[in-house]
Order: sequence, then structure tokens, then C-alpha cells
Amino acid sequence: MSLQRVLVANRGEIAVRIVRACRALGIESVVAVSEVDRDSLPARLADRAVCIGPSRAAASYLNTDALLATALGTGCDAVHPGYGFLAENPDFGAACERNDLIFVGPRPETVKTMGNKLAARRIAEQAGVPVVPGSSSIATFTDAAGVVEDIGYPVLLKAAAGGGGRGIRIVHHPDELRDTFQSAAAEAEAAFGDGTLYVERYIADGRHIEVQVFGDQQGSVIHLGERDCSLQRRYQKIVEEAPASLVPDALRQSILDSAVALAAGIGYSNAGTVEFIYDQQRREFHFLEMNTRIQVEHPVTEEITGIDLVQLQLRVAAGEPLGIEQAEVPFKGHAIECRITAEQPSAGFRPSPGLITSWEPPEGAGVRLDTHCFAGYRVPPYYDSLLAKLITSGADREQAIERMQAALGDFHVEGVDTGISFLSGLMAHPDYRSGHVNTRWVEGQSGALQAP
Repeated sequence: MSLQRVLVANRGEIAVRIVRACRALGIESVVAVSEVDRDSLPARLADRAVCIGPSRAAASYLNTDALLATALGTGCDAVHPGYGFLAENPDFGAACERNDLIFVGPRPETVKTMGNKLAARRIAEQAGVPVVPGSSSIATFTDAAGVVEDIGYPVLLKAAAGGGGRGIRIVHHPDELRDTFQSAAAEAEAAFGDGTLYVERYIADGRHIEVQVFGDQQGSVIHLGERDCSLQRRYQKIVEEAPASLVPDALRQSILDSAVALAAGIGYSNAGTVEFIYDQQRREFHFLEMNTRIQVEHPVTEEITGIDLVQLQLRVAAGEPLGIEQAEVPFKGHAIECRITAEQPSAGFRPSPGLITSWEPPEGAGVRLDTHCFAGYRVPPYYDSLLAKLITSGADREQAIERMQAALGDFHVEGVDTGISFLSGLMAHPDYRSGHVNTRWVEGQSGALQAP
């Protein structure tokens, strides 16, 4: 391993995850922390922690100059951005390269190209990958009205530079189009500095299927299977699993092949995820976007393949080949991940920062917990509310669900509100157990989901 020391440019559970992967490979880790994270678990576990600024993300985890100065000042030779913050910021990756720091992720030009949803659509079309019927960029309400007339209602208005569910609106009727167009454009401008929108046909009964791809610097690209991320609230994922259930085998293979074709076509290197929408009524799939980073839900892929994706990221970034051919990738069993957040579902998922007074995580066969939390940890109000990722695996989907239900029942947290009870109710619901859900199902059921 040519990497000697890595700056972890992130916080929370993913920072813990990266530190442990570095340790397993004999790499030293330096964690960049904000003032409020000085005594966090990542800071305790890393070889060194350096405070890079105040608690606000803009002054710390999004501060490129501070991160670069820390990496160079501590003698790091690489930077791992995790997910979120600067992970998909091509300028940050380019700045790392200019300072002779290895960016643990794809090349900056790849991040920039695939970060624009319209550019990504064009690349998918060129690779022969089906895309959702829609438009190129639309600058005015009049342009949007003309496109929608051809596609038909309902449609989605989406931000070209978007992500994280922001800048997306559903339009069901012509009377809604003008106001919805203006609000979506305003949100996109505020969130991304780019108010450009485009239109897609709205797929009411869709499943969100994504494929984990991996490429190396020698030109090899493989997939590590697909994940079903259909259980969402406001376009934010709540539960993910691998493999996807109730997908015809031939269509599943087409999805996997399409993901590899797209990634290979752009010479993709490191970890990435190609996301699709599966239209259950038409039995068709369409490309949505590509995430050029490690995903929150990567553990379910690790559980069914036995491959440590973060270690593989570090190896590939160091110039090593993948070391595995597509036919050699093992797939075994089923895995489910539930995101445990500090939120109050009964109050519209209101954030619940504060002091964790009791933290009793579950244990047992097929149970994994990725977290940065512990009793006595104060959940800050400045960042995402994710506390932990609870992962269960089993010989099949039924066993994975049963283990998840049991694990959620054994997970006790006091001091802050969590979504554990909500997730328990979800696991027990017959629609979920049968696999008959779509991307809108949670929002349609959320008032009725309670712990059994």
C-alpha cells in the first residue's frame, strides 16, 4: 500500500468507517473536526485530530482552504471525503490534485460532468442506457409548458445541478405549472447556485434501484450488485436493501449491464453508484443519475459480497487494480439497512439534537451497527441527523427482515428522539414484507406506521 497517511474530510459514522478502513490497511488517519466535534468518536479513534474551524459546516467541513492546509500540514498524501460535504465537489478534488494530494474518489472532471443531471442524461443516452422521457434544459415557464404538453401530466420538474431531493417538484395539473416552476427554480438557485431545470415524466409506481460500480485506474469496471432504495421520504432514503426483490431476472441483468456500460464509457475510477427508476407498471427501467462517491447504504453491498468497499476505495486511489473480475464477485444472502436518525416522526420528523443519556445498541447474529454515537454524546444541531446505520443480513430476505425487527426492538436510546419505533412499524407492515412498495409508499403510509 503506497498510501501512508490519509486526511478524513468528514464527520460522524462515515469518518469512523474510514478511520477503521485505514487502520486495517496500516494507513495512518488524520481526522478534520469542527469545534463541536473535538471529542467525537472519530477524533478519539484516529491517529490524530485537527480542529479546522467553528461548528458551522460552511466554516469547517466545507472550508476547502482549511482542509487542504490540514492535509499538507500533517503530511497526508491523500484525502478521503466520505459522502456529503465536499465529496462531490469537483473544485475540491482538483485543488487536492494541484497540491499533490490523492483524492479518494473519481477524477474531478468525472465528478463535474456527472454532477450535472442533464450532462449525465446525455452520456447515458450515448451509452445506450434508457433515460426517463423528458427534456433538455428549460429556461422559462413557457418552455416547460411546451415540453409538458408533449409528455403529458404528471411530470417532475428537476434541478439540473441538484441532489439530495432538493429542487424537485411534482406537477399534476396545468394550473400548478407556473407556480411550481418558479418555486423549483428558486430552490435550485438557492441550493446550488444554478436555477436550471428540466422535465421528466413522473413514474407513479416506481422503485428506486441503484447499482454499485467500481473502476480502477487500469480501465477495469465491475458492478457489485444492485440495491433497492425505494423507501424514501421527501426523496431521502430511509431503508435500503440488497439485492432488490421482485425484479425479473432478465431486467435485473439489463440494469446491471447498463450501469457498467455507462461507467466504462466515461472511464470511471473508484466507487460510484448508478441510479435507476424501475417502472413497475410498464416493466421498464430508466437512468436517473450517478453518484460519484461512496453511498450511505454501501454496507448492504458489503454484507452480500464480503468486499470492504472503503478499503477498496483506498487501494484503487493508490493505483492498485481492482484485483477481482466480474465473474469472481460473490453474492450471498440478503441485507437490509435502516437509517437511525435523531428525529421525531410523530412531529413531522422534527430534528431532535441533544444529549444521549442512554445508548444500548443491539447485538446478535447477522447484526451490524455503523455509528459514531455513545452514551454521553451530544448530538449537535448543525449537521445531518443521522445517528447510526443498523444493518442486518440473513440467508434470505425474510430472515434479514426478522433480524432487523428484533434488532430494532433491542435498540434503546434515551435523551433524544429517534425513528426506531417508526422503522419497527415499517418492518412489520405487510406491504413491505411482501415487497409491494414504491418510492411514494412511505409518505402514503407514514401516519399509520407504528411499532408493533
